[in-house]
Amino acid sequence: MHPGHPAAELPGFGMPRPARRGSAGVLNVLLLIAAAAVVAGVGMFLFAALGSEAFLLCGILALIPLGICLLGLHWIDRWEPEPRGALVFAFLWGAGVSVAITLLLGSMVNEVLMTLLPLTPADVVATVVQAPLVEEVAKGLGVLLLVFVRRSHFDGPLDGIVYAGVIGAGFAFIENILYFSAALLEAGSIGLQLGFVFVLRGLFSPFAHVLFTAAIGLALGIAVRKPGGGRIAAGFTAGLAAAVAGHMFWNGGMALVYDDFFLFYFLMQVPLFGLAVAGVVYLRKAEQRLTRERLSEYCAAGWFTPTEVQMLSTADGRRRAVGWSAQFGARGPMRAFIREATNLALTRQQLVNGRDPRRNAAREERLLEELTRTRESLLQAAVSRRA
Repeated sequence: MHPGHPAAELPGFGMPRPARRGSAGVLNVLLLIAAAAVVAGVGMFLFAALGSEAFLLCGILALIPLGICLLGLHWIDRWEPEPRGALVFAFLWGAGVSVAITLLLGSMVNEVLMTLLPLTPADVVATVVQAPLVEEVAKGLGVLLLVFVRRSHFDGPLDGIVYAGVIGAGFAFIENILYFSAALLEAGSIGLQLGFVFVLRGLFSPFAHVLFTAAIGLALGIAVRKPGGGRIAAGFTAGLAAAVAGHMFWNGGMALVYDDFFLFYFLMQVPLFGLAVAGVVYLRKAEQRLTRERLSEYCAAGWFTPTEVQMLSTADGRRRAVGWSAQFGARGPMRAFIREATNLALTRQQLVNGRDPRRNAAREERLLEELTRTRESLLQAAVSRRA
């Protein structure tokens, strides 16, 4: 980079580019393969334990709440979409590794808790204490792993919520198969019992596990904004405590309203869900403001025009840009331009916070080069259309 280059005016830019680490890509592939193998093992176990008919029917039913969760998470993730490979790994961890950990350790932890809490009824220990503790630890470890293996993309609270939410959705998918199958096998046929369980779990509360684990993702997303292993440890601990507490309240809270599910649902669960949605909306707006602030710095250095900053930092501006580019067959490049600019703004934020400066400086330079090429392809497409 020559000294007169516009980016040289930005503090921290132009640092030496570190050597590319192919080992990171290999590690991600190996983790995907390992997680997929665990999911396959869990699937075979359930198939053998439940029988083919119950497994297939309840698996199809469980796809409905899973779809609801994934659509909601997709809405959260629209501003700065996470890499598909990382999202696939998150789902596989939730549906496989976290389920396997729960199945393997649940009974042992329950025995320990029964010893520590001898006066507490066994069903309360299993449902209100052991299940939230083991399940949230199992899911949370996947979020923590993503902090390290996807650190360039795990850069804020929304990222943490999305990754944790996908893990929670994967776990809930398998758990729903188990609950639906239990109702089906107990009744002996498809009927009211299965329908009732499906409505309660699949339609009334599909986001339960997503919300619990999202607390871990939120805390870690706040922690990783600035460097420091201690911050990550503190964030994980705080998020895990919140997730376990929320899960415990969800499983045992009906005792507060005399075991009336619908009263508990509308007085406590619905307001909590509304609060979570309001929090996500606030975080999305904050991320849009951050995008505008950081891209404005590049605008001052000559990389963007003020019009481009306005376009790239508002949802309406992005929609208009994609619609305009579609007129001359360049919707793909425009979406790439928006994605690269958003990643650039968030990378800049990491540099400002002092997080992994050498790696992020190299990523910043790469993104600026990609943006330049993408802008040129957009201009060429527009000129060709006019000609």
